[in-house]
Amino acid sequence: MEVKRVPIYEYQCSKCSEIFEAFQKITDEPLTQCKFCRGKVEKLFSQSSFQLKGSGWYLTDYAKKSSSSTATEKPKAEKETGKEAEKPKASTESKSTESK
Repeated sequence: MEVKRVPIYEYQCSKCSEIFEAFQKITDEPLTQCKFCRGKVEKLFSQSSFQLKGSGWYLTDYAKKSSSSTATEKPKAEKETGKEAEKPKASTESKSTESK
């Protein structure tokens, strides 16, 4: 048995403010009358509940992990010694090049 799937459209009545859904083909003309009060209706644009599940998607496999947990942790050397890890000091002396 073949199942035919058609989009669900939402409409809102300008007279009674009722929101309702209608199953329609993409090629069908939009509804013009409210099914409750016969007032004028307007097609709504609503968010889809589409969600990709499983592995292999950007969100599950490649999205950047939260850096807040790593930013608040102390470096390993600092944890072990209780002191800040020593950083190499930058040389403040300028080297002059002499041309001969």
